[in-house]
Amino acid sequence: MTKPVSITDNPHSTDIDLSINSGLDDHVHNNDDLNYATLTEALEQTVFENFDDGLYIGMMSGTSLDGMDAVLCQFSDSASQESDTQQPMRLLATYSQDFPPRLREVLLALCQPNGVSQLTPTADEPSSELDWFGWASREYGEFASNLVNSLLQQAQVEAETVLAIGCHGQTVRHRPHMGFSLQLVDANIIAERTGISVVSDFRRRDMAVGGQGAPLVPAFHQALFTATDNTRVLLNLGGIANITVLPAVSHETANHHSSHVIGYDTGPANLLLDAWTTLHTDKDYDAGGAWAQSGQIVEPLLNQLLEHPFFAKPYPKSTGREDFNLEWLQDELQKFDQASVYTRYSSADVQATLTELTAISASIQIKQVLLKEKQDCGAIYVCGGGALNDYLIERLQVNLPHCTVATTASLGLDPTWVEAVAFAWLSRQTLMGESGNLPEVTGANKGVVLGQVCFA
Repeated sequence: MTKPVSITDNPHSTDIDLSINSGLDDHVHNNDDLNYATLTEALEQTVFENFDDGLYIGMMSGTSLDGMDAVLCQFSDSASQESDTQQPMRLLATYSQDFPPRLREVLLALCQPNGVSQLTPTADEPSSELDWFGWASREYGEFASNLVNSLLQQAQVEAETVLAIGCHGQTVRHRPHMGFSLQLVDANIIAERTGISVVSDFRRRDMAVGGQGAPLVPAFHQALFTATDNTRVLLNLGGIANITVLPAVSHETANHHSSHVIGYDTGPANLLLDAWTTLHTDKDYDAGGAWAQSGQIVEPLLNQLLEHPFFAKPYPKSTGREDFNLEWLQDELQKFDQASVYTRYSSADVQATLTELTAISASIQIKQVLLKEKQDCGAIYVCGGGALNDYLIERLQVNLPHCTVATTASLGLDPTWVEAVAFAWLSRQTLMGESGNLPEVTGANKGVVLGQVCFA
């Protein structure tokens, strides 16, 4: 195999002593339903001898559409088969960039049914929704390619040393009840522009075996963050909030996939917070939650918002912009105004209420799962952009008084990069022919290899 480059001198390099739990891999190796002979033969034709030890790039742009993150990771399979030593993972370099304004505008439009009807195309732009989808797929691919090349240039790493790019793409329609989810990206563009093989389209294989295609990150959470001493809860606060409950495992059972992982979406997070901030201020997001903290929580409005049917659904469940968006919020405010004509509130009060909606909906679900599973609350580790919202973290702690609320930085991985690293890990799982989903999380009837590979 081509020897990976070490980037320890890079200012963005983070040498973190994280580890990969081998339970998921062992579970898959014992699954008679999975056959990798054809895949193995195909991969043997590549320049790499194996895919477990090397460099991977992970990319992520979430439902908040605040930009795209890219990370360069090194995974190693140097652990002895006879020992409990776990596989190390190192975050070597990171890069992030805002979307070009026109691409972001089109992506937001595509996230809503018939949303492109509000766009005013120029002479050389499309006019139909399907044409806009194709246009945005190509533009997204070009933008992602530039991001990868900038990451490699910054890290002083040659493309030939990277085994694969895991690129999630942009979810523009998630309809689990209809059995499909659409992630917009042209992986061919990325493979051609970077010279690196690309793994994309991670969700639909899980849906083909009865799953919701989301959330997928809990499998990575399990591999990286499971502890032997206490239950851990990972709370990802991206555009949507989702939780992963990781029961403690003993050294004797860690390699047998015995822990019952639970993970699902709990409701909106930055998606609504950013949209309301953009509408009423000259900023794209509420930095630190300062604007929300200046307002007052409108309890009757909060109770009304909590009546959304998604909150009462049993897990496994997932959601997105189809359920929670600015139009939905404005409709709810109109209903509230009609029913509460004497209630006065400011736009900052709405921001405070939306922040509490995220905090309380996630907290309720965490407490219910821990009670049902008879697990003590160890610690809540927050990741995603919402981990930088100090007021939101404060409200989570208030709603979870018996738990310690911290960020994944205390586990060795900056909360900003967790999801991008997860898709680097998922691309590795794909190339190794290993399962990337957790059936108990997504509702799938079995573990499957996720994603499609576009070889460079």
